[in-house]
Amino acid sequence: MRAALAVVAAAAALLTGCGAATPDYQSLLATTPSRPTPTTSEETVPLSAYLESVGVKGEPVAPEKLTDLAVTVPRPKGWQDYTNTNLAPGTRVIADGETYPTAMLMVFTLDGDFDTAEALKHADVDAEISENFKKLNGSRDDFKGFPSSMIEGTYDVGGQRMQAYNRIVFATGKMPAKPAPGQLEPKAQKYLVQLTITSFADDAESKGAAIEQIISGFDVSAK
Repeated sequence: MRAALAVVAAAAALLTGCGAATPDYQSLLATTPSRPTPTTSEETVPLSAYLESVGVKGEPVAPEKLTDLAVTVPRPKGWQDYTNTNLAPGTRVIADGETYPTAMLMVFTLDGDFDTAEALKHADVDAEISENFKKLNGSRDDFKGFPSSMIEGTYDVGGQRMQAYNRIVFATGKMPAKPAPGQLEPKAQKYLVQLTITSFADDAESKGAAIEQIISGFDVSAK
């Protein structure tokens, strides 16, 4: 899993050229230890390490190329696509001008059996270990009928106070009519969908309407 998901390591610094500070909300599927060390408690094992430890394999996929799942992120007025060669293939980012706030969307196929409830316990670890992290909000309620974890908080990076909203969704695509090659019966594809919205903490209120538009309009559904 590390080899496939390591391509999103750039998510931790996805906007190096888009502002003075870079998001410290690392991709929950990148730049974390592949295996917990003996001194690492289960409560602090990042999601990527947990999924790898139970044999799950993941591959990034562009949202618009999904055939059995629809993932939608609304675009507030004035926000533009942000592109960077350091971004992982399939990563989609929109930004308000040349700096924050930004919204980043990543989707992964997941192959392998795992306990979703257990995986959700690890979904917020990367956020929680950010420098001087202060949790503002969080939820483990289902999102659009899918298992999900959401966390929002503030943290420090490069001397700048940042605020970020992060949602992980374990989604399942539409059941195919026929089994895939090598399968005895049809099996719906499992996905991990991640939306991260990052802003300067001082701008969170003034940019709140646009950020809320993205959060409230974000949608994941089988098709």
